[in-house]
Amino acid sequence: MPDGLEEVAAMAPMSRGARARATAKRLTVPALIVIPVLAFLLSLTLGRYHVSLGELFTLFGSKLGLTDATVSEEVSTVILHVRLPRILAALLIGAGLALSGGAYQGMFRNPLVSADILGASAGAGFGAALGIMLSETVVATQLLAVLFGLAAVLITYFLAGRLRRGDPTLFLVLTGILVGTVFTSFISILKVLADPYDKLPAITFWLMGSLAAINLQDILILLGPMVIGGAALLIVRWHLNPLSFGEEEARAMGAETAKLRAIVIGACTLMTASAVAIAGIVGWVGLVIPHLARGMVGPNYGKLLPVSAVVGGVYLLLVDDLARMIGPLEIPIGILTAIIGAPFFIFLLARTRRAWT
Repeated sequence: MPDGLEEVAAMAPMSRGARARATAKRLTVPALIVIPVLAFLLSLTLGRYHVSLGELFTLFGSKLGLTDATVSEEVSTVILHVRLPRILAALLIGAGLALSGGAYQGMFRNPLVSADILGASAGAGFGAALGIMLSETVVATQLLAVLFGLAAVLITYFLAGRLRRGDPTLFLVLTGILVGTVFTSFISILKVLADPYDKLPAITFWLMGSLAAINLQDILILLGPMVIGGAALLIVRWHLNPLSFGEEEARAMGAETAKLRAIVIGACTLMTASAVAIAGIVGWVGLVIPHLARGMVGPNYGKLLPVSAVVGGVYLLLVDDLARMIGPLEIPIGILTAIIGAPFFIFLLARTRRAWT
């Protein structure tokens, strides 16, 4: 552009819409720092047992050696052993599922895929249901869930490689749907065979998803897979930009597509299977949150994935707060995420129908 035109463009007043977008962009980063902190503090005070902010700050201050004041044993137990593990689990699981969904949407070039597209959730669900049927310990049941979640995706990856006749991402999606259907059928078989007075209610409630039984041991089990998988995705997130244009285009840009695809699938599977092993099947997070993040920072995966992680963690935390406060009995979190996610999915279909016809 000539110098004269650049000066004119710089002097031209911004439209109201442009000013609003510029202001929203400047506020995005501060909001992503402040909102999680506020949600964390708010969640610690919410519950059947009332805890004030003053008691909360006194407790943490005494634990950090900043004050000599103390709180009652009941407040300390509720915060440290009941609410804090649950809040940390919600943040980790929400971030992991949102990261996985965002990475898969870029890799498969499809805005309608989520973290369970390759069968990880169905496989992990079968592993956990099998552990409940066999009366295994909680840790053994969680381990079975992770192993079968990984096995389901390995089967998907192997079949897609053997059957591929064209676009590898298309065959991954198709085989993932088939493998997920098979493991879902296995879950149904276990439910039919389960004791209707003991095992069946436990399997059914677990499959609906819940954070009610989370403890500090679960956090330690969850932390490793989430950190490893999340770090792997954040390291390679810039390479998802060329991959989102297609296989041939990404290769032309110098991307090692097979290696990148293996890293993304491995990281997403590890996080999704771990989340299902701890909390049951919590759907729609990996579908809804990446779209919200994309509306905030755009389609650049260098920014999209970190923002998805933050928004996903806060989203699941607030949904869990709603699950334990909305009625006299706690509602399984998977039900609420479906109630919220399904209308958003319909809205997404309405927006994209022109591109499909």
